Amino acid sequence: MAARLLRGCLRLRPGGWALRPLPARCSHSGGEERLETPSAKKLTDIGIRRIFSSEHDIFRESVRKFFQEEVIPHHAEWEKAGEVSRELWEKAGKQGLLGVNVAERHGGVGGDVYAAAVVWEEQAYSNCTGPGFSLHSNIVMPYIANYGSEEQIKHFIPQMTAGRCIGAIAMTEPGAGSDLQGVRTNARKDGSDWILNGSKVFITNGWLSDVVIVVAVTDREARSPAHGISLFLVENGMKGFIKGRKLHKMGLKAQDTAELFFEDVRLPASALLGEENKGFYYLMRELPQERLLIADLGISASEFMFEETRTYVKQRKAFGKTVAHLQTVQHKLAELKTHICVTRAFVDSCLQLHEAGRLDSATASMAKYWTSELQNSVAYDCVQLHGGWGYMWEFPIAKLA
Repeated sequence: MAARLLRGCLRLRPGGWALRPLPARCSHSGGEERLETPSAKKLTDIGIRRIFSSEHDIFRESVRKFFQEEVIPHHAEWEKAGEVSRELWEKAGKQGLLGVNVAERHGGVGGDVYAAAVVWEEQAYSNCTGPGFSLHSNIVMPYIANYGSEEQIKHFIPQMTAGRCIGAIAMTEPGAGSDLQGVRTNARKDGSDWILNGSKVFITNGWLSDVVIVVAVTDREARSPAHGISLFLVENGMKGFIKGRKLHKMGLKAQDTAELFFEDVRLPASALLGEENKGFYYLMRELPQERLLIADLGISASEFMFEETRTYVKQRKAFGKTVAHLQTVQHKLAELKTHICVTRAFVDSCLQLHEAGRLDSATASMAKYWTSELQNSVAYDCVQLHGGWGYMWEFPIAKLA
C-alpha cells in the first residue's frame, strides 16, 4: 500500500523519480502554514516541518501504521530471539519501506531522501530497534546501485526492495574497527576468481543476511592501505562463508548482530563490486548519507524520548501533585526541548543539502556527532525523570538509555 501511495505521488525528473514538491502547507490543518517542531503540539506529529509535503505525510501515516501493526506487537518476542522474522522483511517490501530512495530504474521505489527519512524516523518513533531496514536500504543498497554492474543491479536490487534478499556490510574486524586501513581480511586472485579469507565482527543484519558487502585487501603492495582495498558481494550459502554466533548486546536486542568468517571462499570475478582497489574510495563517497542516517535516527530517538517523558511526568504523582507541576522538572523539559528543536533544524537542513546533492562529509560528520551526543544526554535526563522506572525494561525509555 505504501509503495502504491508513494509511486502515486511521483513525477519523472532527469535521472529518476521524486516526490512532487508542494508549497509548505499542512494537509492536516486546513491550509495553514506548516508548523516547525517548536510550535507543534508534539515533536512526533504528522504534518509538521517544511521539508515535507502532504504526499510525505500520507506516506508517513502508512509507515506509522505498519510499525504499529506489524512490528510493535511482536518486538518483545524478537528481543528474546535476537532477530526479527524474515516474514517482516517481506511485509516491509510489499509496503514499499525498503529501497525507498533507490532509483526505480534499478528496481527501487524511486522516492526522494525525505521519503527515506520518513521510514528512519518512524522506526525511531516506534521505539523498535530490531528491523535493520535503514542499513539495508540506505547503506548497503546504494553501494550496489551506484557502483554495481548492470548484472549485479538486476540480480540484487529488486529482490532487496521486495525484502526477499537481506543485505549487510562487513567492515569491522576484531582488530580493525573504525580504522578501515587496518583491515586484514584479504582476497587474492586465482585465475579469474578471487579467494577470500578473514573474519568480521559486529555485523548488523549479519545473521539473516543473504548478501554481504565485504571490505577486503586486494593489493598489499599498494602505496597506501587505502589504495589496496576492494568490495565484494558474498552470498549466503557460498562454500567457506560461515556465520558465527549471534552477539548478545546490552541494547538493540532484536537487531541481529553476528560474527562472519571467510575460509577460502571462492568468488567469481562477477562478485567484485565496482573496480578493483577502489573500495576505500567508494566507502568515503557514501559516508555523507550514512552519517546523515545516524544523525536523523539520533534526533528522532531524542524526540521520542522527550514525548515519552513529558507524558510520564504528567501522570506520575509525588508530593501531592504530578511531577510535571514541579518547577525544576518544567525547567528541565524546556531545556531538553530547546536542544532537540535546534538540533532538528540542523538535521533538516542537512537533509535538504543531501537531496540537492550538496551534503559534504564534514557537515554530515558534525550532524552525526552532535545528534549522538544529544541522544546520550537526553536519554540520561529522561531516565532520571522516570525515577526507578526508567531502569525497567517494560518502560520504553529503558530501551534507549
